[in-house]
Amino acid sequence: MRFLKFRGPQSTDSVARHLKMTLPGARKHLNTLLGAHLVGFADESGQVGRPKRSWHLTAAAERRFPDSHSVLTLEMIGAVRTVFGEDGLDRLISSRETETEARYRSALAGLGDTAQKVAKLAELRSEEGYMAEWRAEPDGSFLLAENHCPICAAARICQGFCRSELEVFQNVLGPGVAVLRAEHILAGARRCAYVIQPLAGHP
Repeated sequence: MRFLKFRGPQSTDSVARHLKMTLPGARKHLNTLLGAHLVGFADESGQVGRPKRSWHLTAAAERRFPDSHSVLTLEMIGAVRTVFGEDGLDRLISSRETETEARYRSALAGLGDTAQKVAKLAELRSEEGYMAEWRAEPDGSFLLAENHCPICAAARICQGFCRSELEVFQNVLGPGVAVLRAEHILAGARRCAYVIQPLAGHP
């Protein structure tokens, strides 16, 4: 399930290679998950022989990953809106943004180059439940990908959380890079992903 969460829909062959087992063994595991309604599949038609099966996680499987107590979070957001209005909710998000930024700045302090900072940021985000990973791209940029959103329920009803996170990333990584959101779960993507592009004229 974690492999499908990180990599999206995968063939039985890919699952078998990842688990370092035979195809029959992988099919057995996948069929067990299928019986538990934790995975689904789509068969690609038009091929000779056995159709190529692509496996994906179901909504039930997504609920197995951390959600940071989404019901309580939604209730609290609703209460803040009712008592303090949208302005009060914005102040709450700003306060969270300030605290998060301070924590990240402290963790990234003393790191040399952008690669080290992105690696540390991915580590911090994973600790918070975002199942983050990063990689350097051939063009010199970096990709920070978050394969899970533990505050997704909150972000769906208040997208200020998403705006806040993008601003925090930009602030802690510094003026030498531009941070752009390339994929967004709330827009229908499988994950949230950010392109971190070094700017000319900056070390």
